[in-house]
Amino acid sequence: MFNLRTCAAKLRPLSASQTVKTISQHRPAAPRTFQQIRCYSAPVAAEPFLSGTSSNYVEEMYYAWLENPKSVHKSWDIFFRNANAGAAPGTAYQSPPPLTTSLSTLSQAQFLVQAQPNVDKLVEDHLAVQSLIRAYQIRGHHVAQLDPLGILDADLDSSLPADIITSTDKLGFYGLDESDLDKVFHLPTTTFIGGNESALPLREIIRRLEMAYCQHIGVEFMFINDLEQCQWIRQKFETPGIMQFNNEEKRTLLARLVRSTRFEEFLHRKWSSEKRFGLEGCEVLIPALKTIIDKSSEKGVDYVIMGMPHRGRLNVLANVIRKELEQIFCQFDSKLEAADEGSGDVKYHLGMYHRRINRVTDRNITLSLVANPSHLEAADPVVQGKTKAEQFYCGDTEGKKVMSILLHGDAAFAGQGIVYETFHLSDLPSYTTHGTVHVVVNNQIGFTTDPRMARSSPYPTDVARVVNAPIFHVNADDPEAVVYVCNVAAEWRSTFHKDVVVDLVCYRRNGHNEMDEPMFTQPLMYKQIRKQKPVLQKYAELLISQGVVNQPEYEEEIAKYDKICEEAHARSKDEKILHIKHWLDSPWPGFFTLDGQPRSMTCPSTGLNEEDLTHIGQVASSVPVEDFTIHGGLSRILKTRGEMVKNRTVDWALAEYMAFGSLLKEGIHIRLSGQDVERGTFSHRHHVLHDQNVDKRTCIPMNHLWPNQAPYTVCNSSLSEYGVLGFELGFAMASPNALVLWEAQFGDFHNTAQCIIDQFICPGQAKWVRQNGIVLLLPHGMEGMGPEHSSARPERFLQMCNDDPDVFPKLDDFDVRQLYDCNWIVVNCSTPANFFHVLRRQILLPFRKPLIIFTPKSLLRHPEARSSFDDMLPGTHFLRVIPDSGPAAQSPEQVKRVLFCTGKVYYDLTRERKARQMEADVAITRVEQLSPFPFDLLQREAQKYPAAELVWCQEEHKNQGYYDYVKPRLRTTINRAKPVWYGPGVAWCRVGRALGGVTSPPLLSHRYAGREPAAAPATGNKKTHLTELQRLLDTAFNLDAFKDLA
Repeated sequence: MFNLRTCAAKLRPLSASQTVKTISQHRPAAPRTFQQIRCYSAPVAAEPFLSGTSSNYVEEMYYAWLENPKSVHKSWDIFFRNANAGAAPGTAYQSPPPLTTSLSTLSQAQFLVQAQPNVDKLVEDHLAVQSLIRAYQIRGHHVAQLDPLGILDADLDSSLPADIITSTDKLGFYGLDESDLDKVFHLPTTTFIGGNESALPLREIIRRLEMAYCQHIGVEFMFINDLEQCQWIRQKFETPGIMQFNNEEKRTLLARLVRSTRFEEFLHRKWSSEKRFGLEGCEVLIPALKTIIDKSSEKGVDYVIMGMPHRGRLNVLANVIRKELEQIFCQFDSKLEAADEGSGDVKYHLGMYHRRINRVTDRNITLSLVANPSHLEAADPVVQGKTKAEQFYCGDTEGKKVMSILLHGDAAFAGQGIVYETFHLSDLPSYTTHGTVHVVVNNQIGFTTDPRMARSSPYPTDVARVVNAPIFHVNADDPEAVVYVCNVAAEWRSTFHKDVVVDLVCYRRNGHNEMDEPMFTQPLMYKQIRKQKPVLQKYAELLISQGVVNQPEYEEEIAKYDKICEEAHARSKDEKILHIKHWLDSPWPGFFTLDGQPRSMTCPSTGLNEEDLTHIGQVASSVPVEDFTIHGGLSRILKTRGEMVKNRTVDWALAEYMAFGSLLKEGIHIRLSGQDVERGTFSHRHHVLHDQNVDKRTCIPMNHLWPNQAPYTVCNSSLSEYGVLGFELGFAMASPNALVLWEAQFGDFHNTAQCIIDQFICPGQAKWVRQNGIVLLLPHGMEGMGPEHSSARPERFLQMCNDDPDVFPKLDDFDVRQLYDCNWIVVNCSTPANFFHVLRRQILLPFRKPLIIFTPKSLLRHPEARSSFDDMLPGTHFLRVIPDSGPAAQSPEQVKRVLFCTGKVYYDLTRERKARQMEADVAITRVEQLSPFPFDLLQREAQKYPAAELVWCQEEHKNQGYYDYVKPRLRTTINRAKPVWYGPGVAWCRVGRALGGVTSPPLLSHRYAGREPAAAPATGNKKTHLTELQRLLDTAFNLDAFKDLA
């Protein structure tokens, strides 16, 4: 067997220095039998058609000839036979004979092929046809008939590609003319338009290409850099007759269109003045989604998690998720009372979780529609995170059981950056969900904005090209084309486990909402829409004309669904109370009682026995894998950890390690995600060790702690906050028995994820009765590093806390009940032990709340910021407030001032107090938990020091940090009876009752001697930073600082 790298190489003349070689090569197509071609070392003239682009064509012809000599033109048959027979040097590689050559002469092995001028034209014409086919595959979608209204070009470009044959005069682009239309051309292996035929007349080639690429489906896929995937798509759209539906499938499609259309019409009849963001103009979305789910169920999927905006949401809930219609209709009753605490949300934001039988596949399917805010596309990463979690918990490592479907609007898909961030997570190992089906409801308008003003790209879907996702544009007024495309999309996802986009080009029959007048801004479009037949009517007329259904059957289908809606409407009037919990998108079976309440209101001790602490510490300070070489600097870090374990102390990194390790032993999965979290921004964590001698060989010691421990996932994220935080929030939604943490590289970087914080984390339970235990680790501290790396903006989190600053809570189980009533927990720990306890408490609580932790930077290595094992043993717990334990606490009646503070500034204060020898005069009390506010403990502290001034001290600027949050709560704590100084340097006091023999002075003005209000969180000048810090400390310990205010 003889073969060279390509066919052209086989036939191309060899130089004198070249010798005959035998190489084996196999193409992915059917097995071929290769015959030997004799090659000579004598130099011969090279032929133009055996080089460059032409060689590809010659190669295709040669492979075809090897399989069947009759499949190619007889001139090529003669040429290959002569070459194979071993023509003499300089003659075998001449141009093939003319078309009239007699085949009888082939018996002569040394037949000399004579050059003919028309052979080059033959090769060029075949190459032109190949280019023509490729042009349709690349750019055919630009001329596809996608707009149901016939007004806009879907790609916003009215010009036609020069290489698409829209008229016969364009044949000249390829050097062809009308006389070539009936010539037969061999088809390349990169097309399937021939079906069982290997050659077609040019006229038929163009017709089939137009049918495949220029009708109601536009296919974008030639940017994909995988040949197998491109071939798969070509086969799905080019094969003649592949898009056929039997009568039963057509009747099912019609019935689904009836439900989709009549549902919207029913809502319009009953509540014409209510906002519902109806689906009119894209009613085909319901059959589209059901098709994707049916095909995915057929392929083995049993759990589908969906995210979508407001448009058509009620219809999806009713006809895809199958929410009870009466539960939807009762949402329109303005007299309905809410049974659940919290704000609730509008009906077109609510989610749903439902398990049912898929009637097409007769298999169980679970459908979850994630609740979302009005912030478009914000739910995308949340859906992906929840999908990833469900795949993780059921061991679905390839996405064969759990999948996601994301719905988008055209303007938001092109305009919102979170779409790009979410796409870029799709193929990352720790974030991939193994393919998502994206469905764009492209109604060619964004509220009132024309698409030409809303995007710079040709299509709203162009963002998907960055991850090689195929994009299927389809005219939404062709239901069969839509259903076929959705079948292909679901099959693509199950085959390649990659993202795919379906672009439903449709229109919006009404305004942005039902009360909006669209004619103000889109008069031409809406004049055409008024004339447009609804898709249901058009498709029903088509099926009636085909004899698939008759008019009475069609009307009976409509009447049947109308009756269902009327009966559900009647039942909805019996509903008196609105239960938001019935719309829960992520239930946690077994975690709460049947009525959704915690099983207890207590929290066990978060301490740990010393044996476990020691064991975890030993693993944290070693390499549990043999023949694994770590960096020398890391060896010193591990050695230091080992010494701390021997001394029964922990620093911040070791305390975190022990909290994680102990929870893993209890079966709690831990997932830590964020930028550079594996090592830690400040090189303190080192949870992933890297072999210095073997590339990409890593070890995670945390996964080697216990024989049957839960898995630990630590993963560096992409350089994204919005997308990744949303993803981790979704991951935490799936199960209460996991500790999911997101760490910002620096605390202030969370502001690019503010939407997730403001719309999901903070109000999630109030809006959707959905608890979530996600933990945010936000490095914070004023250390002279400039405005961008200093503040985690604690004032923003505290401003959104839901406790009343003017009411002293009266609770039996104060600490736990407070936690249950709050919307999130905000802490700023000053010791590693307290950090250890708050992480463990997050899981041991009988409910889940988001936890915001302002973590340290310089304290990570501060010699005084260490804790003893004694502070972490059984019986110990998280300390909401840490009182002073020095000389001041021994003689509280002698104390002149109490400094209340939180976080790192405590160490600055203690250092200054010691330097001034004022340990007996000034007490320092640390507020470790800011929200919910520890009213009870701070009241106890205030009463402990009857003669002392109460001062709030912070290192942040006055208009930032904790000042505005703490001020009214401290006032409430002391019952408005004793002056409280904020700043240092700001006095607040009020006439009130006497406390401990001290009567309040009259109301005085504010004054601030610490860091003044500022626009930026911190200075970028080191000297200024130190000056500000010293001024703060001077005021804090100057006992006469507020004398003139007294």
